Amino acid sequence: MSGALDRFLEAARVEGLEVDVRRFPEGTKTAEDAARAVGCDVAQIVKSLVFTADDGSPLLALTSGRHRVDTVALAAAAGVPSARRATPEEARAATGYAVGGTPPFGHPSPVRTFIDPELLRHDAVWAAAGTPDSVFAVAPDRLRALTHATEADFAGTRPAG
Repeated sequence: MSGALDRFLEAARVEGLEVDVRRFPEGTKTAEDAARAVGCDVAQIVKSLVFTADDGSPLLALTSGRHRVDTVALAAAAGVPSARRATPEEARAATGYAVGGTPPFGHPSPVRTFIDPELLRHDAVWAAAGTPDSVFAVAPDRLRALTHATEADFAGTRPAG
């Protein structure tokens, strides 16, 4: 196992969450790839995307695989003037994980988190487990509680792509 996956599994254990990590050697680089690999609807894929507020603080958007993040709407939800997509280095500094494998929790320090309401409409959703080729399922309400996420409509109806 990778160090990133081990760190994620330890974070899940600390939170009392039993996870069944599925690994896909071909990777799950896109939401569509992950949905095909798992056998679920793309709307059930959690994209853990890191943004940077204008003051430099990180924001984590847990986004349905169907959606893109509207940075203006995310900034409004966060109560900041603006937000932009974090660089890979900023994302790793904020979460401890590389882009593409960022899990929704288990970060070295708390990250202010927002959750797409689309994710809350499902019985289970799938998120990265610390590496680009690993995912786990979780109930959306449990995910929201684990991440202390604020529900916010920052995606609208724009399609993923």
